[in-house]
Amino acid sequence: MSENALTLGFNRKIDAELKKWKASANRKPLVLRGARQVGKTTAVKRFAANFETFIYLNMDVAGDKSLFENDLGIKELFQMICFEKNISPKGETLLFIDEIQNCPNAVALMRYFFEEMPELFVISAGSLLEIMMDMHKISFPVGRVEYRYMFPLCFEEFLDAMGENQALEYYRQTPPPAFAHKKLSELFRLYTFVGGMPEALSRYKTTGDFLEVAAVYENLFLSFKDDVTKYAKNTGETNIIRHVIETSPAETGKRITFEKFGNSGYKSKEIGNALRTLERAMILYLRYPVTDYSLPFIPDLKLKPRLQFLDSGLLNHALGITGFYFKEDSLSSIYKGILAEQIVAQELLSQTCMRLEKPLFWVREKKQSNAELDFLIVKNTDLVPLEVKSGKTGTLRSLHSYIENSGANLAVRLYDGEYSVEHASTPMQKKPYTLLNLPLYLAGRVLDFL
Repeated sequence: MSENALTLGFNRKIDAELKKWKASANRKPLVLRGARQVGKTTAVKRFAANFETFIYLNMDVAGDKSLFENDLGIKELFQMICFEKNISPKGETLLFIDEIQNCPNAVALMRYFFEEMPELFVISAGSLLEIMMDMHKISFPVGRVEYRYMFPLCFEEFLDAMGENQALEYYRQTPPPAFAHKKLSELFRLYTFVGGMPEALSRYKTTGDFLEVAAVYENLFLSFKDDVTKYAKNTGETNIIRHVIETSPAETGKRITFEKFGNSGYKSKEIGNALRTLERAMILYLRYPVTDYSLPFIPDLKLKPRLQFLDSGLLNHALGITGFYFKEDSLSSIYKGILAEQIVAQELLSQTCMRLEKPLFWVREKKQSNAELDFLIVKNTDLVPLEVKSGKTGTLRSLHSYIENSGANLAVRLYDGEYSVEHASTPMQKKPYTLLNLPLYLAGRVLDFL
């Protein structure tokens, strides 16, 4: 994270979650998960303002890492840390261990902070955490830590970061006033192209120049490929993972086959391992479909998954389609509508910091009777089908198929039009249902409207 982005100090949803964690009587050491450069370090440093004492350790720094290589009890270790950092702790103290995946000893000691120094507030973070833990055969002690997740900025955070206070106020209304629709749509399109990576947004806010944003994403994309050497076991695996990183943007939004992925000659097992590695790094997500009509949903791992990328801005850069921002008004017309589905999935994924909940989608695969629903929303015990449609019109064949077979009486369409509610019926069985039409920019507020 650049100093410029840190200075801007974007408000993030994780801010409120960290404060709740601090106030909890059952607080445990916290592990903050997220991909490289989504803002984890910046968020914790902002949060540190709530403490009288803040101690920062970075396990990428040899001197900080060496502190955990001594065979010391946890209290003596903490005294040594304070001594080396020339800090005399006063009042509430936050210890932040950054890039903890680079120090297996620090991971192992997390439980002892919980058991022997419960008064100390401890947070750790890492972008390649799960991968490095697998390599070193280490794990966080069960029941001794808790987790929070960070993703790229969502649209609500983007509006706040851009200083669009009026737009943010209207965005939060249910529904937003009709006169705000045009500007919110324009801002959402801008958000989709700039993306939600903090440094890219910081650069755009400062310069208003897409070329500056492109430079950020080029460096970030290169850093993802450079990271491969940290978690690939050999040269062959390095080449496969790099191939997947380079070709996955073009496969985003599609249901993919592992065998020969990205026009390669690689086998299914090789590609599957590479994709799962990148998923653990939170660079992409494999969303397997469900086929049932009732809870609990169990994704069918025998069917082809749909690929979701980390961030729309990074995706635009990798595909070279940022120029469409100046040519096309509709997100649904860009890259065959896949960009609209990507940003909706991204919005849905970022709505909770408590866990990683990959958005569901539903399929029915029968001879001469296939159907595929873009998303399936779980609201308490209700299941609501959701379709992302091109432009302001479009058929709802898969949605109707789901309604007729599931008994659902409420559905959502995300599209380029304005907010409305209509009473409709399916074309075949004439089954009545309520259709909630939401503009694309309200993807992150679907649950509020339901």
